Amino acid sequence: MRKIYLLGFLLFSLYWQQAVAQQIPTPKEHFGFEIGDDYKLVTFTDMDAYFRKVSALSDRVQYVEIGETEMGKQMPMMIITSPKNHQNLARYKEISQKLGRAEVTPEEAKALVAEGKPVIWIDGGLHSTETVASHQLIPTFYELVSSNDPEVLRFLDDLIILMLQVNPDGQDIVTDWYMGPNDVTKRNMNTPYMYQKYVGHDNNRDFFMNNMKETTNVSRQMYIEWIPQIVFNHHQTSPAGTVVAGPPYRDPFNHVFDPLIMTSLDGVGSAMINRLNAENKPGYTRLGGSVFSSWWNGGLRTTPYFHNIIGILTETTGGPTPSSIPLVPERLIPTHATPFPIEPQPWNFKRSIDYSVSMNMAVLDYASRNADALLMNIYTMGKNAIDRGNMDHWTKYPKRAAAVQEAFNRSRQQRQADDPEAAFYGMRSGLPVQFFDSVYRNPELRDPRGFILPANQADFPTATRFVNALIKSGVQVHKATAAFTVNGKQYPAGSYVVKSAQAFRPHVLDMFEPQDHPNDFEYPGGPPKRPYDAAGWSLALQMGVEFDRILEGFDGPFEAIAYGEVQSFTPTRVPAGSGFLIDVRGNNAFIAVNDLLKAGVSVSRTTTAHAGLPAGSFFVSGNRAAVEKAATAYGIHVVSASRPSGMVAIKPARVALFDHYGGSMPSGWVRWMLEQYNFAFNVVYPKELDAGNLKAKYDVILFIGAGSPGTVRNWGGAVREEDVAAEYHALIGNVTKEKTVPALKAFMEAGGSIVAVGASTAFAYEFQLPVSNALVEKLPDGRERALSGDKYYIPGSILKAHLDGAHAANWGMGDSANMVFNNSPVFNLAPNALLQGVKPLAWFGTESPLVSGWAWGEGYLRNGVVAFEAPVGKGKFYAFGPEITFRAQAHNTFKMLFNQLYVK
Repeated sequence: MRKIYLLGFLLFSLYWQQAVAQQIPTPKEHFGFEIGDDYKLVTFTDMDAYFRKVSALSDRVQYVEIGETEMGKQMPMMIITSPKNHQNLARYKEISQKLGRAEVTPEEAKALVAEGKPVIWIDGGLHSTETVASHQLIPTFYELVSSNDPEVLRFLDDLIILMLQVNPDGQDIVTDWYMGPNDVTKRNMNTPYMYQKYVGHDNNRDFFMNNMKETTNVSRQMYIEWIPQIVFNHHQTSPAGTVVAGPPYRDPFNHVFDPLIMTSLDGVGSAMINRLNAENKPGYTRLGGSVFSSWWNGGLRTTPYFHNIIGILTETTGGPTPSSIPLVPERLIPTHATPFPIEPQPWNFKRSIDYSVSMNMAVLDYASRNADALLMNIYTMGKNAIDRGNMDHWTKYPKRAAAVQEAFNRSRQQRQADDPEAAFYGMRSGLPVQFFDSVYRNPELRDPRGFILPANQADFPTATRFVNALIKSGVQVHKATAAFTVNGKQYPAGSYVVKSAQAFRPHVLDMFEPQDHPNDFEYPGGPPKRPYDAAGWSLALQMGVEFDRILEGFDGPFEAIAYGEVQSFTPTRVPAGSGFLIDVRGNNAFIAVNDLLKAGVSVSRTTTAHAGLPAGSFFVSGNRAAVEKAATAYGIHVVSASRPSGMVAIKPARVALFDHYGGSMPSGWVRWMLEQYNFAFNVVYPKELDAGNLKAKYDVILFIGAGSPGTVRNWGGAVREEDVAAEYHALIGNVTKEKTVPALKAFMEAGGSIVAVGASTAFAYEFQLPVSNALVEKLPDGRERALSGDKYYIPGSILKAHLDGAHAANWGMGDSANMVFNNSPVFNLAPNALLQGVKPLAWFGTESPLVSGWAWGEGYLRNGVVAFEAPVGKGKFYAFGPEITFRAQAHNTFKMLFNQLYVK
């Protein structure tokens, strides 16, 4: 009877499963075509409707909303697992959190591993023109929620799968645009504006800063709510002559990682390429076969490494418009990077989708077969991080190895000087251990046990913004409930403390400490290998945050801030008096002043130091209630003061921000920044500039990044008005020498100001200002040419420059500043430049300016000018070579822009 009952139960279960599967509509039934059909794309709105419909029918999936996008859509996340696992979902999330934060004993961890389920993250659509990445979610989702294949059922039993579309706005923008023309041969991805409201492709450059709403939503799920063991981030496209670029990736990897991260990448990557090879899907390249490394922090795939999470990125070729695999002869040779080359052939969308689904299944298979190891390894990495934070530890940066070699070289030179007959040693057998000890046991070179951010620093609100970036990334932060003393220094209550003895220690170190990128060349004496993104980005240094590195263990009256609990600005007290000075050193002063000006309050700026505050501080007479409101909301530093002499009254400038057809990411970041700091502005395009009479409408025009002739990609010039709707005609056009440059020059001659940042500083040459490119070399015939990469190369890094702190353009900045430098323009001033009124604002000295990152050939920077002011008629041209607004991260140099946005 038991056997009959069991057989009946199994038959009923099978019938029930098949009945449910029959109820679930296939993608073709829902959308009207197969996902992967040529010339067909799905909007997010339709895809979301499908996810919602299926979630209501299937007991394998729970649909949840994780927050709004910048354009107000809800971001969905599908939690996919077996019906039984859904009953214990809260417990599995708790286990993942405990193991990820390593806040349990090894014995407790073993019990949690036995009870828990690995959490696997699969996303798509971050870059919306990469349509393979977004559309592979649909067949993967359908397979997981409908199939009764034993492998799929095993995945559901063994795993918790999180599936996300991470840029809903962009999928609608791109799909609506692509599907617009009835003539399929005219369909394209060249949207008139970016596929993320502010930053387009740079939405994958925000994952330690967490400025954008979408990024914040994702980070909360990754680092606070779920802490998955594997994150699979889909992109495209692959290098020519391949189908997929995937893990493992090329060197270098970041030195703060636990080694288990790198070897785990090897394991997952092997599972992926093995499955494709077994399915006769050639064309996967890895290691040096692509440009991707594991050095940089800030991407959806790379930031997980700093949280002990295995981050997977694939770049897959293809799209809805049929294409081909081109002939690249060197790609036809089997190598360790590309063991199964693909031959040139026609290619369509569906084949790319199939590759992506296979790789998803490979990752799930790996996770299912290695479930215990994944759970234990994330705990082990977290426990290792906590242990390293509680002991003396020396991270093996390249500069440390170089210091060992230098110590040996000095010793050998001294030994030979003292005794020319002394034995030569240290070549084949290695160096004596004493030289290792001289560096790696030097207590001054230890990693810090923690960092203290004093509450009495000049710009504590920006320190709070920095702390919030850490908190959004799951970092444990403490706040002092009373004054305390460490190493003889007293800190006030309200100071923030970040200890390195925590599971996410790699991320903590990476946000505070300088990066030390190794010299990385194609071959000795050859060109440099371009980093995947930046070489140096230390957020605390970009933001100008004051902090102390504490090398010994320390404690105090510290209260742990709950994980994910974002901090408000600390309200400040407004002293008694009838006149008030707002400290210009705080970036939030500009928000407060803009609010005051909009409310009709009169505001002036000091021209010299007054009442203990530097020149450029803002003076308000009376209006105490308005000042108190600002101090409460923004935490600004306010002092009572008599009316200073030599003040200048200010009002908001009429600001124009340049953009172009297709959208500029640097401009988009500044658009977001100006909104955050309450500056009013208009976005302008080449046609409006060419029309002239600009001074009648604007006081300041901003060119951020590309903007000058020849620096903007040619989308605007290539697009014809007859090919786009009339609403986009105003966006079309290019900046030209013939029309735009004369109009801009007339604008300045009439009293307007132009602020150029980065590549657009090339306007200086169009306006024939007395400056020249400093990064050139003289040829024997007297001609100049740009320095080659083997002589000079500085990818995205942080450099320290000297400033003219007294100049109004630099008010609040001090005499030096850390600046983001990305092969940025550097100038020499002509001998008569000063006589013509050109004033250097920032420059390098003779010392090494590198603070974080990689700088090859620093000698070429000596005495180079990186920012200057030049008069043009009644107006001014301001050039800032470094990226003073870099991705809305470089708070340390925001004031160099904000100071230009008022008129006297």
